[in-house]
Amino acid sequence: MTETPIIKLSNAIIRQSDNIILKDVNFEIEKGEFVYLIGRVGSGKSSLLKTLYADLPLNDGSCNVVGYNLPLIKNKQVPFLRRKIGIVFQDFQLLTDRNIEDNLIFVLKATGWKNSNDIKSRISEVLEKVNMNNKGYKMPHELSGGEQQRVVIARALLNSPDIILADEPTGNLDPETSDDLVRLLHDISKSGKTIIMATHQHDLLAKFPARVIECKDGQVIEISKNTAETVIDFTQPETFE
Repeated sequence: MTETPIIKLSNAIIRQSDNIILKDVNFEIEKGEFVYLIGRVGSGKSSLLKTLYADLPLNDGSCNVVGYNLPLIKNKQVPFLRRKIGIVFQDFQLLTDRNIEDNLIFVLKATGWKNSNDIKSRISEVLEKVNMNNKGYKMPHELSGGEQQRVVIARALLNSPDIILADEPTGNLDPETSDDLVRLLHDISKSGKTIIMATHQHDLLAKFPARVIECKDGQVIEISKNTAETVIDFTQPETFE
């Protein structure tokens, strides 16, 4: 018996207000897949991700994400959808007035955690998973960009989500740190998490191959399903601005 895709869009139209950003969007993503989302600036990558976690409404076509039918989702259901989706932002969005541990405590309490021992244990688990278990006392400004992004990944993992959506997570990092971060995301995917990573850094696709879909000319195009395929011309960086 084939497992139901964790994400499935059929004839979807992605909009920002009344503007159509992407049309005829059709793709499926299975549990545990790692998928790169590429495309030029303004091509619709972020709008697509925002639609998946119900920040942008979907009124045309169908979209099912972790069992939620997005065109029919009610406002009171959105927080429960988002607990199944971890989000990694390019600009970190850590609270600058508190240390790393308190940043994570804030998220857990906001999502219903109450037992202090459970909270402490979960924070220890996620920080260890991203190799930041000795940095909980640090303030965000005391960490490097790569360390801050590892904390953001830890934050995304707090509620054991099924999906991680990473929107240009390496955009502010140097090449070596970017490699380490993408390697970490691939390792997380191997544990059963589905990861969609939006990126314009096409060198990462060559170093860490995975399925690739592209936002281009108002549509979503399948570039590569098989990690062994070599259909992408990595000598043409302008494709991935």
